[in-house]
Amino acid sequence: QEAEDPSVPLLERLKFLGIFSNNLDEFFRVRVATQLRLMQLDKGIKQYVTDKPKKVVQKIKRIVEGFQQRFDTVFAKIVAELKAQNIFIVNEQELSSEQEAYVRDLFRISIAPSIAPIMVSRLEVFPELTDRSIYLAIKMWVENDDQEQQETEQPNEQEYALVEIPTNDHSRFVRLPDVGEKKYIILLDDVIRFCLNQVFDILPYNKFEAYTIKITRDAELDVDNDIAESLLEKISKGLRNRNKGQPVRFVYDSAITPDLLQFIIDKMSLDAEDNLLAGARYHNFRDFISFPHLGCLSLVNEPLPPIPCERLERAPSILAEVAKKDISLHYPYHSFSYYTRMLREAAIDPQVTSIKITLYRVATESKVVKALMNAAYNGKSVTVVIELMARFDEGANIYWSKRMEEAGVKVIFGIYGLKVHNKQTLITREENGKLVNYATVSTGNFHEGNANLYTDINIFTADKRITSEVEKVFSFLEYNYKTFNYRYLWVSPLSMRRKLYMHIDTEIANARKKLPAYIHCKINNIVDLDVIRKLYQASNAGVKIKLMVRGICSLVPGVPEQSENIEVVSVVDRFLEHSRFFIFCNNNHPKYFISSADWMTRNLDHRVEVAIPILDSDIQAEVRAVFDAGFKDNVKGRVIDEKQTNALRNSVGEKPYRSQIELYNYYLKEYKKSLKD
Repeated sequence: QEAEDPSVPLLERLKFLGIFSNNLDEFFRVRVATQLRLMQLDKGIKQYVTDKPKKVVQKIKRIVEGFQQRFDTVFAKIVAELKAQNIFIVNEQELSSEQEAYVRDLFRISIAPSIAPIMVSRLEVFPELTDRSIYLAIKMWVENDDQEQQETEQPNEQEYALVEIPTNDHSRFVRLPDVGEKKYIILLDDVIRFCLNQVFDILPYNKFEAYTIKITRDAELDVDNDIAESLLEKISKGLRNRNKGQPVRFVYDSAITPDLLQFIIDKMSLDAEDNLLAGARYHNFRDFISFPHLGCLSLVNEPLPPIPCERLERAPSILAEVAKKDISLHYPYHSFSYYTRMLREAAIDPQVTSIKITLYRVATESKVVKALMNAAYNGKSVTVVIELMARFDEGANIYWSKRMEEAGVKVIFGIYGLKVHNKQTLITREENGKLVNYATVSTGNFHEGNANLYTDINIFTADKRITSEVEKVFSFLEYNYKTFNYRYLWVSPLSMRRKLYMHIDTEIANARKKLPAYIHCKINNIVDLDVIRKLYQASNAGVKIKLMVRGICSLVPGVPEQSENIEVVSVVDRFLEHSRFFIFCNNNHPKYFISSADWMTRNLDHRVEVAIPILDSDIQAEVRAVFDAGFKDNVKGRVIDEKQTNALRNSVGEKPYRSQIELYNYYLKEYKKSLKD
């Protein structure tokens, strides 16, 4: 929808196609892979699933084929609109003589050393194709210009080869020299296509055809139970095997010659259950997320630089400010740098004795991790609970785990059987002979890259009611045999589900007494069937429920005698909506919570998650403003209903209200007001 929207800047529309492609890849690697695994179990799973996995996979394939057609149409339209802006995406057959010379020189000097062709028609065993890579499947032969000789001789021999497109070494997008005001881009795939005669110049062939293919594999990590290996060794081994996982999708250029396609299918032992999908000329559209801006500022979103937090901007000590009053930072409206600054402050503060943190995903060059290592170098006791099973970030987490251990950080690899998904920090200082705790609890990862794109709320507090229980969570993570009772925090898998139901039951009871009753929630996914049934029960009791759900929503709103009191909207815009919070009416004495957990079975029962109450009235008002803005959005807000059309909430005659822009202006106004105060 965003890629189709003409009001979205052109290059941002390309990015949304890239996001769609990346999400679809992950869907096959995880969700479809699960269905294929279930198919292997056959009869043993009937009692656990409503639809046969084979039927589910077939339905998915039909839907994806429809998406592919829509995707190709949108891409063609965007390419045409880019031409009107003097930006031309050309292929190898559209090059001018000057561009041909430029491409050949570029290939010879820069790209050719990264090309490693595999002559597959000469091999007994077909090579393992790497997941998430793209390949050119190449057919080559000799075409004789002498027509008479062609008619008398035997058909020419042909060979097949594979070339992996080296996107790890080179940008997928090659900018050609401008011609006047016209800007030209050619994809790396087409550069290689154009130069195939250079790649195979020692062979006798003079005709080449190349078609893109791609394999998607099961991304599940199979971790064995060898007690002689550490968890880190097991995950490392699982990562090495991931690229050899079972195929779950094979995508190929629909123009590929039948003989070459059949050769690949036979050699790879693929069948219909491996989801053979004909696609367009280009695959791995996720690379379009990084399509060059080309200096065309009108074709990208207007920058929204982070708004300063006046209390922290000039304060010499962030911890001193937190001691005075709770602080909330809402990324990316606010800068993540205040958080890393707090860690750097703690690293050199002589009164800080320890720092504890949970890490699920971290940036490639993580300033957070570097600050923690610096603290360890300065003699602080630093404990990091890092989740090695964070899907698709396992490799980065293993790398940083080793670096931190070398620096003297105590690294804990979570809890066996439970992913550690909560996001919290605890800094302990010695003040006047006593130990004082400072905590941060966030809805998102301590990841400075994500903080530029994901909306998340991070609360800084020195309130003993919160910090004492955050300390208990760390004790549980470090010593799993220690369990605690929590008065303020909701902690899964121990108490989060029970406390959630307790608050829903309070609203049900109040509704039945004709008292004010509502539940307002912003979350990423609602999937857990028991939670959904509980919300249906609340709806039937008269509780007014408003939900903002960015991702998967298995709850069906607006159904008479089931969910007629439930409204669900979803906001998709330039920032990824990621914050999670709940507001319960409580007879007009609202209770506010932020949480790391979605309402999914895995979050409530199989992960360590934390929700905390928001005790500061100013932060409560801010969270209320965030929710109201999202629910009011009639530009980027979608209606979630049983039709599953995700129709935009455009209201005829209403003034356009785009929540992310309105929130940016809200925080900007608050900042300007604080300057005057």
